[in-house]
Amino acid sequence: MLRRSRAFAQIMALPMMALTLAALQGCNSNPPPTPAPGPGPTTGAAPPTGGAGSAAKKTIGVSVLTLENPFFKIMGDAMKAEGEKNGFEVIVTAGDKDAAKQKDQVNDFIVKKVSAIVLCPCDSRAVGAAISAANTAGIPVFTADIASLDTASKVVSHIATDNYEGGKLAGKAMIDATGGKGKVAIIDFPEAESVQQRTKGFKEVLAGAKGLQIVSTLDGRATRDDAYKAAQDILQKNPDIAGIFCINDPTAFGAVAAIEKAGRQGKVKVISFDGQLEAKQAVKDGKIYGEPIQYPDKIGQMTIQSIVKYMAGEKVDPQQLIPTTLYTKVEADKDPDLVKK
Repeated sequence: MLRRSRAFAQIMALPMMALTLAALQGCNSNPPPTPAPGPGPTTGAAPPTGGAGSAAKKTIGVSVLTLENPFFKIMGDAMKAEGEKNGFEVIVTAGDKDAAKQKDQVNDFIVKKVSAIVLCPCDSRAVGAAISAANTAGIPVFTADIASLDTASKVVSHIATDNYEGGKLAGKAMIDATGGKGKVAIIDFPEAESVQQRTKGFKEVLAGAKGLQIVSTLDGRATRDDAYKAAQDILQKNPDIAGIFCINDPTAFGAVAAIEKAGRQGKVKVISFDGQLEAKQAVKDGKIYGEPIQYPDKIGQMTIQSIVKYMAGEKVDPQQLIPTTLYTKVEADKDPDLVKK
């Protein structure tokens, strides 16, 4: 009877031993390998995920002067579209004409280890410190529309409108608009290198027109509101002013508003510089005499294309300029995008 009980106990213990051994084996072994996925659509290699020269996600950081001006919005959108075509994520920010804010944006790009940085400097000289920081981090810097005037930092390539030649076109338009006689003013934005080139070309052409005299140059901050105030000051101090050169379209809109409020439409000729649709309509309506046209979409596309070439080890010219064309009522009357009256 005792032997029977022992045998029965041994038989009952066997399942428990088997379970214990299985548990121990599970704790000490590696999990089975995950089966490889079956064939599917080809998507190419995963994008890199870090900064310049590393196996990182290819990202381009962009800081433009302002996004309040449609010119820079068009440029930024063109960069994003061209970047997507070439496998880059393009992050567009705006310095809002604040050099310190733009420097912070560049520092943020450096922390994110972007592959390249594009700047439209808020201040063409002060931007040097931000570019130098990117240089130290080994991140290539490109400038678009507005160049850096700092000689200690390095920019791979500057892509922009040929602002100097555009300024000369604006000067010729002013001579035509005024008949080459009278007093002229400039509503400026001297912090930007691009504007410096425009006013340089404009002044050189007017220097050859003996009947025209530049009597006032005021900073309009490249905005409608500030230009409106500057134009009011010009009109009050120079009641016989014949023309105003405005360095971009928002500036021209402010000048036109001041001229209309003063009841001097048709007597003061406005020359602008840009080519926004609203400005083209103003040319057709006779509020703006004419303006050199820029191509912000081309600037944006060419900038990204230059980065792609540089990353591929190809030669990139240090300066790439896009010509302007003069737009007057002759062109406006044939423009299919404008409202017919």
